[in-house]
Amino acid sequence: MEVRTRFAPSPTGYMHIGNLRTALYSYLHARKNKGKFILRIEDTDQARLVADSIRVIYDSLAVTGLEHDEGPDKGGPVGPYVQSERRAIYKEYAERLLSEGHAYRCFCEKDEKTEKQPDEEQEGPLLGYDGRCNRLSEAEVKENLAKGRPYVIRQKIDREGQTSFNDFVYGLITVDHKQLDDQILLKRDGYPTYNFANVVDDHLMGITHVMRGCEYISSTPKYILLYRAFGWSIPEHIHLPHILNEAGRKLSKREGSVALSDFLEKGYLPEAILNYIALLGWNPGTEQEYFTKAGLVEKFDIARIGRSPAIFDEKKLSWLNGQHLKAMKPEDAHKLFLKFYPEKIVTALDVRKLSGLIQSKVEKPADILGMVSFLSELDEYPMELFVNKKNKTTPESSRAVLTDLKSILSGLTSWEYAVIYAAVNSCAEAKGSKIGPIMWPLRIALSGLAVTPTGAIEIAELLGKDETLRRISVGIGKL
Repeated sequence: MEVRTRFAPSPTGYMHIGNLRTALYSYLHARKNKGKFILRIEDTDQARLVADSIRVIYDSLAVTGLEHDEGPDKGGPVGPYVQSERRAIYKEYAERLLSEGHAYRCFCEKDEKTEKQPDEEQEGPLLGYDGRCNRLSEAEVKENLAKGRPYVIRQKIDREGQTSFNDFVYGLITVDHKQLDDQILLKRDGYPTYNFANVVDDHLMGITHVMRGCEYISSTPKYILLYRAFGWSIPEHIHLPHILNEAGRKLSKREGSVALSDFLEKGYLPEAILNYIALLGWNPGTEQEYFTKAGLVEKFDIARIGRSPAIFDEKKLSWLNGQHLKAMKPEDAHKLFLKFYPEKIVTALDVRKLSGLIQSKVEKPADILGMVSFLSELDEYPMELFVNKKNKTTPESSRAVLTDLKSILSGLTSWEYAVIYAAVNSCAEAKGSKIGPIMWPLRIALSGLAVTPTGAIEIAELLGKDETLRRISVGIGKL
């Protein structure tokens, strides 16, 4: 049997990280098993549609490289792949359920109080439709239809018994039918609900593995009853654990970035984002954390999806992003970094050399401005920075070092790394010193920082001779 998975987003805005993980797992399972990955647009909730959201879906899949085999833009043997274009199909199957006694027409008004009341043996309130229209006689139904009263079609669930299903992640789950309400299948406007459309579509599209968030576990028994009512085989259900923020709450826009676009704007690489979210709920069974997309396809196994909620840690994402940046071709890294350099640096320095120097230090390109801004302008800095216990430097020793360096570097006719290093090293030898006590005051004078993304000699080479000597003079003046 061919493995067929699907990603079925609603075009209601941005691509949420949780949605992207569902798409990724579905994609990986299909590719691992040489199957098909299908894109289906679930736009039945017309009130929540957001303009251009379908384009966001296409763009998100394209930028992350999650290529679908069938979909609205590619076609396929089981289309159409947009639910609003399948309304006649849902009506046909809803009518079939009506004729076979698995559904009924509900004429209740939306503002009518129709909630179930708890019985004596039940703990807590049982919310949901109380099933009153299921008790209408055939004559009453015909009378309502003759009057042209609008209606929805509801699933008819026997209150007796239980429904069990085997979830691939959470195991055997059993739910008493008295906990289920008669959900709406077809709305008054002829559009299906999500709960009905996804069952019909998953069957007709031959979906073998359904992946979705664990918040849908409580609704799955209703889906199982629909499969059984139609006499259809039930696909494998794989409910994915929640993704929580560091405070232990579900990811939300109010509390931080949750959209793919948010992270792309910060300079995170698509492949790093995929790498990280793959590990939010799945583990390879080894200590390996760095994966390319091809590596994920090779290693992915749904048997290693866990039940525990995953914590989204942006620091870990940044670290992984840094690993992917290190693995990039230098030319590609430079093109990426160019978007984040200040204009002053681009026009004044050899930024291609700068990119090569910082490529292994950058975790996310959005940090580049803070890392390199000292190259365009030397800010005020405290004299105390010249004190370094490890190198035994003091303001007095630093002043002497900088004075000597200014004299030595002024005489250089070539300004390349090897030449500058040799000159600085000769200063250390002349003083009978290790090179550390010489490098430290030079670094402070050139950057005004205790920590820089690259060494003092590299900074001097980037700044050029004149600016290097000017900054050394400023340092001497401070001391």
